[in-house]
Amino acid sequence: MNKSESKYFKTAIRFDKALLSLLENKQFEYITISEICEKAEVNRSTFYLHYENTSDLLKETVQYIIDDFLSFFPEDTKDTVNQFETCNLQDLYFVNEKYLFPYLLYIKKNQRIFQAMVSQPMLFGGEAIYKRLYNKIFNPVLERFHYPLNERQYVMMFYCNGITAIITQWLKDGCTKSIEDITTIICYCIFGREG
Repeated sequence: MNKSESKYFKTAIRFDKALLSLLENKQFEYITISEICEKAEVNRSTFYLHYENTSDLLKETVQYIIDDFLSFFPEDTKDTVNQFETCNLQDLYFVNEKYLFPYLLYIKKNQRIFQAMVSQPMLFGGEAIYKRLYNKIFNPVLERFHYPLNERQYVMMFYCNGITAIITQWLKDGCTKSIEDITTIICYCIFGREG
């Protein structure tokens, strides 16, 4: 049986979605197991078959968000990640519509989750996610562009924090600007208006 078809997996997703729904209106530390179970429409005893506590559920939920997020990207963008050392340098410019559109679309479709993530970044393990991205994506790309090793962290912090600030403002504005407008703004900030 496929993992995604198993009863266990489907129940886990119900818990993930319940927690995400509750996080839209409440700080994590105030969310109870009873609330999660009620929202997921699952017995409390079932919760304890899957998790020891809400922190265990949160770890799984963060992975659920990452997996769901990655499903928004076209297959050929995933192929580029696997070919960093051999692909054309042009393919490593990730600040373009091909990469930004699915990223921004996912954020727009999940505004409340991302608002919770922006307001409680430590809760969602942002630093651990960044380290993983840095090691698997950012560092190999910067290597291809010959950035000195001792400057790479600074370059990526500037890049990531700038994009995060734009997205945070977009979320505060209720994502009223179009995805195309936000893509253009991000590209202007990175490459300049004439770039």
